Amino acid sequence: MSWVVNFKHGVHLPQIGWWLDAQKSQARSFVSHAHSDHIASHREILATRETASLMRLRMGGKRQEHILAFDQAWTADFGCEVKLHPAGHIFGSAMFHATTAHGRLLYTGDFKLRPSPGAETCVVPRADVLIMETTFGLPRYVFPPQHEIERDIVDFCRQALADKVTPVLYAYSLGKTQELLQIVGGAGLPVMLHATSYKVTRRYTELGMKLPPYALLETKGHAGHVVIAPPMMNHLEPLTWIHPKRTAVATGWAMDHGAIYQNKCDAAFPLSDHADFPDLLALVDRVRPKLVYTLHGFAKEFAATLRARGTEAWAIGQQNQMDLAL
Repeated sequence: MSWVVNFKHGVHLPQIGWWLDAQKSQARSFVSHAHSDHIASHREILATRETASLMRLRMGGKRQEHILAFDQAWTADFGCEVKLHPAGHIFGSAMFHATTAHGRLLYTGDFKLRPSPGAETCVVPRADVLIMETTFGLPRYVFPPQHEIERDIVDFCRQALADKVTPVLYAYSLGKTQELLQIVGGAGLPVMLHATSYKVTRRYTELGMKLPPYALLETKGHAGHVVIAPPMMNHLEPLTWIHPKRTAVATGWAMDHGAIYQNKCDAAFPLSDHADFPDLLALVDRVRPKLVYTLHGFAKEFAATLRARGTEAWAIGQQNQMDLAL
């Protein structure tokens, strides 16, 4: 027998009765990390200690929690052995590795192979079936070396401070903010965090991550500091009271032309918590699967790339029939 993989607002494995990153409330779901598009008010979850804690912070509520340390074996229903492995995406993010009579299955969730100062280093086990995220699944997405990205961010901040201008770095409050804090604060620059980012960062500290000093952003006293804040959208108040300022966004989409104008910033840095195209290929080479399912981003295009390389691969929930070779 082979694995049965269904998809509707998340991945469902009916043979073991678990969902993976279900986006709507389910009886039981593995939660790879606590970003809002990967969590919901499930009755029962499987997650790392960090993810469960961050999920409580972000959405509240009570649920039955099965907490696993990395590489700790846990037996689910129907004789399925599950282990979680670091995904390298954000603090506590995990890959789901299941072994049954059907073989081995690996679900990556969001992942990043290159080491990050804001997450555990990714560990990739072997599997027969691979379900992987493919956010940057086109050949044009090749990120610069990490040290170059970090150097450019620090240089941007130092130049702004030298010019008596407040540098404001826009980044998601969970994951990217703490990575930026490690980079900028680690370079010796004083940092203030927007209240939303400050709340999440406090939880990182409580969970044991060592971080450089940081302070809560206030309307007075921010001069001479690097400010890290979420992108100014939805319910967040624009930081119009910080003046003068020089703004930048940290995102893998900075590789796209026009990223500066789209984000209405002075600069854009390709600091991503996802794998780029070469690392997506590298993950498949490490796992050596017989079958790959791709999810998110350029899933259909990356599946076609894998088939051209000799690996059976299909984009979940998308039409693939036009990709058949004639």
